[in-house]
Amino acid sequence: MLDVPLARATVLRHAHRREPVRTAPAVGRVLAEDVASDVDSPPFDKALMDGYAVRADDARPGAELRVVEEIAAGAMPSKTLTTNEAARIFTGAPIPGGADAVVMREKTSSPASDRVIVNDSPTAGQFILRRAAEMKVGEIVLPAGTVLTPQAIGVLATVGRAVVEQYPAPTVAVLATGDELVEPDSIPGPGQIRNSNGPMLLAQATAAGAAARYLGIARDTEADLAARIADGLTADILILAGGVSAGDFDLVPKVLKDLGVTPHFHHVKMKPGKPLFFGTKGHTLVFGLPGNPVSSFVGFELFVRPAIRAKAGNAVTGDGIEKMPLAESFLGNNNRPTYHPARIESNGVRGLPWFGSADLRALLDANALLVLPPGEVNYDAGSTVDVLPII
Repeated sequence: MLDVPLARATVLRHAHRREPVRTAPAVGRVLAEDVASDVDSPPFDKALMDGYAVRADDARPGAELRVVEEIAAGAMPSKTLTTNEAARIFTGAPIPGGADAVVMREKTSSPASDRVIVNDSPTAGQFILRRAAEMKVGEIVLPAGTVLTPQAIGVLATVGRAVVEQYPAPTVAVLATGDELVEPDSIPGPGQIRNSNGPMLLAQATAAGAAARYLGIARDTEADLAARIADGLTADILILAGGVSAGDFDLVPKVLKDLGVTPHFHHVKMKPGKPLFFGTKGHTLVFGLPGNPVSSFVGFELFVRPAIRAKAGNAVTGDGIEKMPLAESFLGNNNRPTYHPARIESNGVRGLPWFGSADLRALLDANALLVLPPGEVNYDAGSTVDVLPII
């Protein structure tokens, strides 16, 4: 039975990133190439305010200057300023030759259409953004490994990159198992329960950035399991919920073996979620999560989420655990390292009431898990504890 860090390391060792594709940039994807600028930005010295382009030495308070032209954004200057001349200019327009400052319109007055009186003492460079101040031709503006945000996609457009090499979203297949399960829109019969794991894991995978699809509920027969698992093995990651313990109806490990899946571990020293399977077939990662919903949720956060991130081209480092003060005292006693639902608040983190791995409702208010050592713990308010934030 592996401890969590070793199990996580085992997963990540097999979570090879997908081959990059050349497509239109998408939010959340990771660049697989360095992107250089093909332009200077701005491509000219440009005005940052509406006003007048002037020579700073001429523009004393009370100075009257002759307005020789008007320059709008998108136009080019036609004149070079000489002594005691100015040009009416608008935000984003190119600075004319000879000018070295912009005076805001609000700090001027106009006795005539071709005259302006300056009520300012501008310094050279005032309200001018110099050519290539933002980026230069040939400069790497987005290195490989950058996670694409809306801002990054805007920069890509600025440098003319309508398509880029990026790592695609991993495909994830989610399969629930168990004769006792019915879908959420069904009325449970005697001995039946609604399938919460399927929709929950599908949502977790989607939120983690995967392209997820649902395979339904597999019944506790080798034939049904084999057919649905074979379909799921075409994905980058297959997640099964239930059927991975050691009971008579826990057929998943045998079926996986029959289908050529190589097991890497089957139990993890943690609570909830000890009977957790991980295996591979080719580049497909296979996770068998316990049927109890909190166990499935925690197993996903600890192992599947980092695997999705790694396959998507992200650099996955560290374990995500942070140190935080307890907002109130906490008492517990566990026989294994435990991941207890918690909530991060303004004054620290607070353990939530929770009665075990079937208590999915306890996760409604949770945005974190307390990471507790085995044995008895008795923490006072203000004590520093390990916390794993969750989405």
